[in-house]
Amino acid sequence: MSEEKAILNAATVLLLRDGAEGLEVLYLRRNVALNFHGGAWVYPGGRIDPEDFEKLDSDDLEGAAKKAAVRETLEEAGLIVSLSDLVPFAEWTTPPVRPKRFRTWFFAARAGESSEVRVDGGEIHEFRWMRPKEALLAQSKGEVDLPAPTYVTSHWLQNFENADLALEALSRWRLPQYHPHLVKVDGGGVSLLVEDSAYDSGDLEKQEVKHRVWMTKEGWRYERSEGIGPDRQTA
Repeated sequence: MSEEKAILNAATVLLLRDGAEGLEVLYLRRNVALNFHGGAWVYPGGRIDPEDFEKLDSDDLEGAAKKAAVRETLEEAGLIVSLSDLVPFAEWTTPPVRPKRFRTWFFAARAGESSEVRVDGGEIHEFRWMRPKEALLAQSKGEVDLPAPTYVTSHWLQNFENADLALEALSRWRLPQYHPHLVKVDGGGVSLLVEDSAYDSGDLEKQEVKHRVWMTKEGWRYERSEGIGPDRQTA
């Protein structure tokens, strides 16, 4: 029996700003030589280090995640984020089939007035401020590679007009924990998220509640039922 992969703890930050055409988010392109999501476009972030637990209880993972998020944003993008500005809104754990597994805290924050990005040139080679809808369109054209959590989060954010509305909705949303269940289909796979009726069984015919990402050679498609996602919670 193969040994179960260790799950490392990590944190990432969606930096939001109001652009000329609406809400914009900072996306960073990872070095193509990296083993984990090399070349993908992601949000600033990285693993939680031992020093992130300084002056915290040893089991305060969320506190350490916030400190890691602040540190990684400065290291990768040259931007300063305050701990008090971080809005936690989701946790994602890499599926067991992946060579590396991370449990990642997702935070959101408004970018500071001085938002001049300086990528580190090591892990990160490029950046773009993009409207979420623009990022999804670029993914559909094969211009950028968005990992599934980034792809789903971009869908959540595309309906918000500005940073204030997005942050207010994210702050009110319950904190979901996503452990994607991957199901193979012709030409690729489907990532089932916990709200989906087929999550436990993997039976895609169960469609009472849908929250799934189709990832096939024909392209990606996101399906969700009414009420799922922070933008669906803003009655």
